[in-house]
Amino acid sequence: MQRFGDFKLPNFFNYPPYFTLQPVRETREKQVQLWKELILDYCRTLKVFTIGLEEDFPLFSNPEIQRTLTHEAREVFLSALVSEGRAEWINKGHKKCLILWMRIQDWADCVLRFVRDNGLEDSVMTVEDIRSGIESRGTELEGIDRTVLMRALKLLEQKGKVAIFKGTSADDEGVKFSA
Repeated sequence: MQRFGDFKLPNFFNYPPYFTLQPVRETREKQVQLWKELILDYCRTLKVFTIGLEEDFPLFSNPEIQRTLTHEAREVFLSALVSEGRAEWINKGHKKCLILWMRIQDWADCVLRFVRDNGLEDSVMTVEDIRSGIESRGTELEGIDRTVLMRALKLLEQKGKVAIFKGTSADDEGVKFSA
């Protein structure tokens, strides 16, 4: 079984036809579903938040069987994630995709758990401390993409759970958690 670091690849990864878009509708649907699950699992395991269509992305090629996904196949698989709300195109040209291996609501729930678990109710932290501070080490929030975190925080702000304070730069934006 092949591995990428801590990530174990599924059996289909060594099956050459899965690197070619399948012409039969039922087969393609199964192929797309397998690739969507693979992309989300890989990104969750290795904390990958963006995939560029034109960049070398480890999942998109398998040197052992000498296969690489075409640009069209990459776009089909990522577009399928976008249509399910599990990814978003970052730019109008559909060249880069933000992968939401956890939905924004799930990230917001994760932030609230983090606050509760660390006794941070009624306290203030910077956005950067949430992403990379001592308290976040070893948690799901460690290394979270800033865009994803800000969207989760804005959702919590709409619900009255946090207040976001603008600083003089992005590095000193603050968040006050409510009890």
